[in-house]
Amino acid sequence: MKRIVAVVTAGLLVLLTGCSQMNSAASVGDSQISVATVEKSVTSIMAERAKVDVSQMTLETGAALATGQVRFHLISLLLADVAAEKKIVNSPADVAARKAQILAQVGGAKALPNALVGAGIAPEDYTTYINSVLYSEKLTALAIKNGATSANAGNAIQAMVVDLAKRKKVTVNPRYGTWDPVAANVVAVDTTKGAVSTASPAAK
Repeated sequence: MKRIVAVVTAGLLVLLTGCSQMNSAASVGDSQISVATVEKSVTSIMAERAKVDVSQMTLETGAALATGQVRFHLISLLLADVAAEKKIVNSPADVAARKAQILAQVGGAKALPNALVGAGIAPEDYTTYINSVLYSEKLTALAIKNGATSANAGNAIQAMVVDLAKRKKVTVNPRYGTWDPVAANVVAVDTTKGAVSTASPAAK
């Protein structure tokens, strides 16, 4: 379920500075991702982990989990803005159809919570995730229509996102780490200097 987001984040080069508002976790132009939004996602994910068997999962914890949620919301916002500029819209029917497809893939509604925990997606962010998947797929189709091949369509989407991010300016609150422009990633600050792992196979 993380495949499409990974395609977009890989090699994404944007200018990121410290957020001017301390209640902002990240921003794209005038659009803010609040600290409260990130904390809500983290709290929800932790609550869902307590309901399923996570003994065989490798899950982010601590700063890595918070950083991952900032990344998720930031990439989702960037994708939505790129799609809007390209006049791409996801209808309610589009979203419903993809949710039905995913339910079939994971084995039904009872299996979905386990799948979301494994993917690091809070239940309330599931629709946002679906929209990001659909936007990425439609942007891929647009890139191919405009001359890209299926092999390099991901690079074309990356270029769209990079262009928008540069024009609108993207910021990330330093409390969640720093931006690595080479790896295109929000990197959490390691206060333990490597002494403590940020992931656990049985985090709850």
